[in-house]
Amino acid sequence: MIVNRLTVDGRDYFLPEPVTELREKIKAAIQAGGDYVNIPPLRSGPGIDILFSPGMPVVWSQIDVGGDPAEADGADVAASDSSIDDDSFGGL
Repeated sequence: MIVNRLTVDGRDYFLPEPVTELREKIKAAIQAGGDYVNIPPLRSGPGIDILFSPGMPVVWSQIDVGGDPAEADGADVAASDSSIDDDSFGGL
């Protein structure tokens, strides 16, 4: 199972799939000069509203927490952290 980690200003938020729409909402909030975006919970609950603004560090990562049983045959199934630095707002 893939879990998405969103790191905002040094704080981690773990998110379920899909995150495409959430990424677009965050981009729109930053491009608008700042706005609140609701970050959904991993399992249940109302989520949390975060104010995103230009210059705020935002990093996306994906972590494989379940692994494929076929890969478990001697392979390292530790959390693979492939960071996606979404710093496409540097000019804003």
